[in-house]
Amino acid sequence: MKNEGTLDRLLRLFVSVILFLLAYFWLGGTLSIVFYILGIIVLFTAFTGFCLLYKFIGFNTLNLGTSKKWPKITMIVLLVAVIIGGTYGSIFFTRKFFLEDYNKMNNYYKQTLFLTGQNQREEAVLNYNKFVSELPVFQEKYTKYKPFVIKSDKSFESDLINVGNIASGIADDITAGDLSAVHTTLESIRPIFQDMLKRNGFSMLAVALVDFHDAMEEALTPAENKDAEGVIAVYSAVDAKLKEVEALADDAEIQKIRKNLEDLNNLAKQGSADELPAKGALLKSSFVKVYLKRG
Repeated sequence: MKNEGTLDRLLRLFVSVILFLLAYFWLGGTLSIVFYILGIIVLFTAFTGFCLLYKFIGFNTLNLGTSKKWPKITMIVLLVAVIIGGTYGSIFFTRKFFLEDYNKMNNYYKQTLFLTGQNQREEAVLNYNKFVSELPVFQEKYTKYKPFVIKSDKSFESDLINVGNIASGIADDITAGDLSAVHTTLESIRPIFQDMLKRNGFSMLAVALVDFHDAMEEALTPAENKDAEGVIAVYSAVDAKLKEVEALADDAEIQKIRKNLEDLNNLAKQGSADELPAKGALLKSSFVKVYLKRG
């Protein structure tokens, strides 16, 4: 005998969709299996209209919301929106969060690689120490946690182990050895990272765009606050990150981002503080359009 009302069953559909989205896109391992099982149970009760727990406690929702027709239609529309929006949003954000974690670790690697090539030992050692500290953090997180973006990558863990072995193998040489030899050894890490990104559907442009986004946000905050000096102070860092993007792609969409950034900086130099929020919004909008298509 049914003991769930229409709205109750629709809400259960919502919950089951969310559980399936979390299990498929965001979770891995045992936790993912647990969420799949919970999703199936909730979905089953939604379709049958019967909840065993309700029976045990002598409760039902059959008379809740049955006199109104519009909530049912609204809920169905919202359910479709949750499925589509949840799927798209999960793909977008799992990729974004992964790239942010990757960039945090990889930036120290890139700096170490550059500095060893320039024979700048002191700065190279500082960045190397940060790299070998961030690498195991990244490795541990994405060994235990397998979001959608790397879920099917069978070589991911072995690649990170390989990178870790290469990095640890130069610990003595980077402090007192031949930096040119260290630089050559570090170069062998680059193709490992590049292959990892490519086989998981990332382009180097996507990596550069996320890197630029983090710098751009540092300019958008003072822009929103009408702080011209703050915009000027961070412009050079944002400019450098955008140049990395431009080195990979410099088409009309990227040029639009560049124009908006330069306009923002020029407004700040002119002291046009009241115009900064609107221009900052345009800069962000032009970036988002590119990232949604190519990130």
